[in-house]
Amino acid sequence: MKPTIPRFWQTAILVLIVVGLLLLSLSGFIGSVLKAAQSPLVTAQRWISTRYLAIYEFITAPREMADIRRENVELKNQVALLQTQIIELQQQIGEASVLYALLDFARSQPENSYVAATVIGRDPNPFLKYILIDQGSDAGLKNGMPVVTAQGLVGRVDAVTAQAARVQLITDPASVVNIRLQSMEQEAQLVGSLTGELSLEMIPQDVNLPIGTLIVTSGLGGSYPSNILVGQVLTTRKRETDLFQTALVQSAVDFNNIQAVLVITNFRPVEIAPLVPTPGP
Repeated sequence: MKPTIPRFWQTAILVLIVVGLLLLSLSGFIGSVLKAAQSPLVTAQRWISTRYLAIYEFITAPREMADIRRENVELKNQVALLQTQIIELQQQIGEASVLYALLDFARSQPENSYVAATVIGRDPNPFLKYILIDQGSDAGLKNGMPVVTAQGLVGRVDAVTAQAARVQLITDPASVVNIRLQSMEQEAQLVGSLTGELSLEMIPQDVNLPIGTLIVTSGLGGSYPSNILVGQVLTTRKRETDLFQTALVQSAVDFNNIQAVLVITNFRPVEIAPLVPTPGP
């Protein structure tokens, strides 16, 4: 029969062990031992974690890169589509603005009848100033009808087909417009040129012609109705040896950016044929 330790001593030994552990813990000895024991484990865990992440990135990186590239292509396509839509909307807004301006002009001149037309081309000859519009004889257009925009005089119809027409601009070298200097009731002639510049001719030397003087059609000659704005005086030229002074005119119309026009259809130009003397009896 093995000798047994009395319960009292067992309890006493347990108490001493617990007290000893408490004293060792308070002194920091146990913490140092635990840190020393855990250090290899932590180092091993860190090493395994870094290797695992490296392997994971090596395996998944190509797939993620492919996803990123695909998303990048999709985003670029979306941006290109949005840019195209923005350009189309800007064009529509610009066209609407032009049409509203033409409508306002037509309302301000109710005595005239108009046909709206879109500019569809220009004469390729650099020495001729013509534009092509998408309305023709089917819409009632005829040769000689005046063409305007909301800004002022453009020219007149020069040739007509069923669904299109050619317009001679007032900047054409063969164009001559009888005009009136609005502030002084003085008539003159506006002529085009090969360079597209507009100049006034047949102005008497004694006429004082201020810069900025507005120019409108006079209606003389029967080619255009009266009081259509043409432009304003930009510079003048007066020489004592000339019978008349001349002036450079800035047109009210930007001929490089004409998008739509109005054709005055109720105006009939007067063809003034050369007067031929009637033979006597």
